[in-house]
Amino acid sequence: MNSRTNPETFALAVKFATREMRGGLKGFRIFLACLVLGVAAIAGVGTLSSSITEGLKANGRVILGGDIDVRLIQRPVTAEEYDWLSARGTIAQIETTRAMVRVVDNDKRTLSEVKAIDELYPLFGVFTLSEQTQNEPVEKLLAQNGGFFGALVEQGLIDRLSLHLGSQILIGELTLEVRGIIQSEPDKASQGMALGPRTIISEEALVQTELIQPGSLVRYHYRLDLNDTISVADFREAAARDMPDAGWRIQDASNGAPGIKRFVDRVALFLTLVGLTALIVGGVGVGNAVRTYLDGKIATIATLKCLGASSAFIFRIHYLQVLFLAFVGSFIGLILGIGGAMVASGFLARALPVPPEITLQAGPLFLAIAYGLLTATLFAIWPLARARETPAASLFRDVVSRHRWPRARYLVAIVAAFAMMVSLAIFTSQERYFAIGFVVAASCIFGILIFVGYAVQFAARKLPRSRIPTLRLAIANLYRPGAATTSVVLSMGLGLTLFVTVALIEGNLTRQVQEQLPEKAPAFFFIDIQSDQLDEFVETAEAVSGVSDVNHVPNMRGRIVSVKGVSAEQLTVAPEAKWALRGDRGLTYAATPPPGATVVEGSWWPEDYQGPPLISIGRDIGKGLGLELGDSMTVNVMGREIEAKIANFREIDWTTLAINFVIVFDQNALAGAPHGHLATARADTAAEASLFRDITNKFANISVIRMKEALETVSRILEQLSSAVSATSSITLVAGMLVLAGAFAAGHRKRVYDAVILKVLGATRKDIFKVFLLEYALLGLVTSIIAAAAGWTASYLVITELLEAKWINLPMTVLVTIVISVAVTLVFGLLGSWNALGEKVAPVLRSD
Repeated sequence: MNSRTNPETFALAVKFATREMRGGLKGFRIFLACLVLGVAAIAGVGTLSSSITEGLKANGRVILGGDIDVRLIQRPVTAEEYDWLSARGTIAQIETTRAMVRVVDNDKRTLSEVKAIDELYPLFGVFTLSEQTQNEPVEKLLAQNGGFFGALVEQGLIDRLSLHLGSQILIGELTLEVRGIIQSEPDKASQGMALGPRTIISEEALVQTELIQPGSLVRYHYRLDLNDTISVADFREAAARDMPDAGWRIQDASNGAPGIKRFVDRVALFLTLVGLTALIVGGVGVGNAVRTYLDGKIATIATLKCLGASSAFIFRIHYLQVLFLAFVGSFIGLILGIGGAMVASGFLARALPVPPEITLQAGPLFLAIAYGLLTATLFAIWPLARARETPAASLFRDVVSRHRWPRARYLVAIVAAFAMMVSLAIFTSQERYFAIGFVVAASCIFGILIFVGYAVQFAARKLPRSRIPTLRLAIANLYRPGAATTSVVLSMGLGLTLFVTVALIEGNLTRQVQEQLPEKAPAFFFIDIQSDQLDEFVETAEAVSGVSDVNHVPNMRGRIVSVKGVSAEQLTVAPEAKWALRGDRGLTYAATPPPGATVVEGSWWPEDYQGPPLISIGRDIGKGLGLELGDSMTVNVMGREIEAKIANFREIDWTTLAINFVIVFDQNALAGAPHGHLATARADTAAEASLFRDITNKFANISVIRMKEALETVSRILEQLSSAVSATSSITLVAGMLVLAGAFAAGHRKRVYDAVILKVLGATRKDIFKVFLLEYALLGLVTSIIAAAAGWTASYLVITELLEAKWINLPMTVLVTIVISVAVTLVFGLLGSWNALGEKVAPVLRSD
């Protein structure tokens, strides 16, 4: 059909939409604010995370220390293996371990991460020292001079031990001289979690410390600058062909800091989903804004319909306006998001191995715009379709008429927009199970809150009429035509639910770490006890008054290389078991079940067992790896692959902080391998210092970890994470407040009309104020109770089912939530209704 027979062309719709928007953006400010907030969060997080990831990738060789890092634990490479490696590139050799550092002149001592380097360190990047010694060659500072080897230390060690340049420290059996303070260590991020400040010494010095003993937990790194003719893929292929039994863990520069990348990816995923949740909450504001705008255009729409405009043409005009404003809001959100990413990069510069350089990545920006447009479409279709389907005569009575449902094609469009948003959230995420869980949980809460909103209206309608007029009117306002009940419950409920969930989880974990775990935990962990020291160690510890429960087990490291004949790289495992395949795991052997562990499937082997190797494994990890009784698992221990059968599954109580291992071999499988021992001891507060001093004085090679300090560190990290998560979750609360403000602003005309009618009937301004006050208080109270219940349920399931910890009730958190909800609802409600109280009766009645 051509334009002569059908004048309602797309161009004409654009012309009408443009003319409609000449009147300004009144009524669409909340619309724009909601979209800007959500899109800015998604764009900012996406831009920052992609920039960090690209920075890590571009500087992979610097972070890793080479093109390739070949790692071994508890043994160096053989001469044959070294020759094989050196034929493929330049090698820099590094050894890392933990040891106690003692000050020669006083009694101060602390745990340190010790790193021994050769003259080629670093192959890539720059190793810098403080200005006092920054111009001195590193090999000269570390060399033996004046009878002492040199040591380079971090500022943290200087502060803990009150050191200065020239101070003498004792590591193992060797006295060293502090000759420099480390400013930056290019490969630090690839070294994993540190339990103490760094100390760098030479390889020759490490040998003379006598820390390297059979079974000592020493990690050997061989960093390679590959020859120009050899690629990373070539190296891996050759290693698999020529050195299949070497037990090497090979890492390449494409992912030099996998732990940081995983953390950044997961934080980015969480923040993106929080931004999406804020956008969805803001979508309610979008719908309210469109509905309010259409309410103000009732006469215009009715006139157009009376003049022959079709319903489709009416829909097209106003959808084009929504789409244009959505583009504007999304673009503003992009600008703010990019600016936010730039600001955040400055704060993160010191926390990352490579300062992030913000670059505009198309993917995150297009994703943010897509979310903005889909949100606007999802929530605008319903009120637009309602206006399309309602006859002109009915539009003139819109305030009290019963609205028709939109046609099926518009309902399909709503479902399609929602499906597209869910698909984007899931399929653009690297952690799809987490994304699915988040989307499902948010959708369920969203649906529940909508149901609660309508249920509140239904219940208010069914309540007996109160004899108190103000209360009766307040309750009636909850279900009157155009009531904001559902919008308020939905907008505030989702943000408050997220807030309560995070607060209760953080509170439970912090209380457990600060109060319950210290009561169960041993005072110290002792690492690297040699077999010939064990009896003397136990005797020394037990001789200290106030020390009890000195427990010890064999300790070594190993790596899972295959499960049921399938290599670890090719295994598909449950998310909660993935960590077991990353790097080396602690191993032990035992003739009897470990204390605090319960065999839940299978049986323990006899104490005199002499058969083929058997394994007892933690149930959660075992099931996550897809293991059943009798299945095989191969573990590489010091270059030797040991295949063992699964004899039983154990339930492990990690909250005791006792010595627990996921993998326990039978007593004969590993007894012949060189290994050390791990021990714990309980001590009274008065005995802790004596035990620490006696053990470190007598056994220079034994590393001591104070559990009190470790728990304080964990508690501090939890508080920081909780603060960060709460801050990001507040985006949803802000979006909820915007929607709340929009909902009350949308009902302003009705409030004015109600106030005028009540004044005509004899009500004073004070009476009307009381009605509004009670109405908003009831709304806030109902919303807070629902949010508190949902948040409590979610956090309870996370603590008891996911983390398998004991639940601690925190009533103050729930009480604070109720107070916040009621206060916010009262403030926004009264601000939106204050002008209505002062309206004169006559002008309003004449204009109506």
